[in-house]
Amino acid sequence: MNPLAKELNEIIMNANPNVYQMLSKVGKRLFFPKGILYQSAEAKEKAHRFNATIGMAIENNHPMFLPSIMEKIDLEPEKAVTYAPATGVQELRNIWKEFMYKKNPSLKDKKISLPIVTSAITHGLSVIADIWIDPGDIIILPDKMWGNYNLIFSVRKNAHIFTYPLFENNKNFNLKAFSDILKKLKKQKDKLIIILNFPNNPTGYSPSIKEAKEIASILIDMANKGTNIILISDDAYFGLIYEENILKESIFGYLTGEHPKLLSIKLDAATKEDFVWGFRIGFLTYGSVVEGKNIDIDSLYNALEKKTAGAIRASISNANHLGQEILLNAFKANNYLLEKQQKINILKRRAQEIKRIVNYPKYKEAWEVYPFNSGYFMCIKLKTVNAEKLRMYLLEKYGIGLISLNDKDLRIAFSCVEEKDISSLFDIIYKAIKELEK
Repeated sequence: MNPLAKELNEIIMNANPNVYQMLSKVGKRLFFPKGILYQSAEAKEKAHRFNATIGMAIENNHPMFLPSIMEKIDLEPEKAVTYAPATGVQELRNIWKEFMYKKNPSLKDKKISLPIVTSAITHGLSVIADIWIDPGDIIILPDKMWGNYNLIFSVRKNAHIFTYPLFENNKNFNLKAFSDILKKLKKQKDKLIIILNFPNNPTGYSPSIKEAKEIASILIDMANKGTNIILISDDAYFGLIYEENILKESIFGYLTGEHPKLLSIKLDAATKEDFVWGFRIGFLTYGSVVEGKNIDIDSLYNALEKKTAGAIRASISNANHLGQEILLNAFKANNYLLEKQQKINILKRRAQEIKRIVNYPKYKEAWEVYPFNSGYFMCIKLKTVNAEKLRMYLLEKYGIGLISLNDKDLRIAFSCVEEKDISSLFDIIYKAIKELEK
């Protein structure tokens, strides 16, 4: 094992041996090398005559660029075409951390790591898989889940995914099923990985504040009873909440710092929050607690950051610099929050319009509506026809594209449908069902 990895492992063990035990075999071997990136960073700071370290081209003391490219970009070349650090642009990371404290009141007086920039949440999940998941590890997810989890964790890492029913009586988060599966699986493994994705893809559901607190209580109790818990908060649709009394912050805040056996990891991104899907800019943040004496939480976070930086270096090297700089400028703009709220309000009105329409009496014979109150999506459970057959029929006859999740469930992305078109959309879905029933 590389001496740098051993050094990081020792810091983590001294700070919290439970966290060290949770690392995958790869995670224990990971480190951030003192190679080209490290030496280039040193040279950038101290090489006042010539800096011949990094694989970029320089012309007239500036990064070389094509005028036909730069004429479309309102940034200096240093911020547009150069590499970003492996962990992301420092100022952007600092601002995102400030945002996290403002958006998540439960983080007050708690210490979290400095967010690390990833190439959106999909890459963040892959990094987590490298650092924390071994073949045979257990991943716990609801039965209504984003399909890419299977590729990332089951196919690539050979972990075992277990599911529980997301809803109880198609109304509330199924706290009993969630608690029961944890109790059952803790007998098989002393480490459980739980992924909570709110607002949920595909259903557009977020728990109530009461439900969220009960979820946190279940996980803390499990840690108290000796199970190592890794909680991954996939907050891809964070902030897109359309009803009162619904959890508006991340459950990450409820769990950070609550128990030495509970490691909380938050994944979020500007992709959906700030409507820049193609920028592929996400963030990975750790929340933990130290057990060891004479060591502070920052030492633990710094060690985890270096291992995470090593995983990023070994995969994509660094995230898109141009996207990071554009976002940084936007976050500093006076009208940023107002513009963002205006877009959220548009999505909220669409969700409200669906709520008004989707439970019309005539529709009850055709489908049941899964609870939704947030995010981009809502789902219906078909009563009389096959979801895939209906999907293809709608596509071929009416030019309407939806997603079939299984034999009965159909996902509708109202984020893509104008408010004025919602009534027509559901009328056509209903019409198509009736035609298929004949």
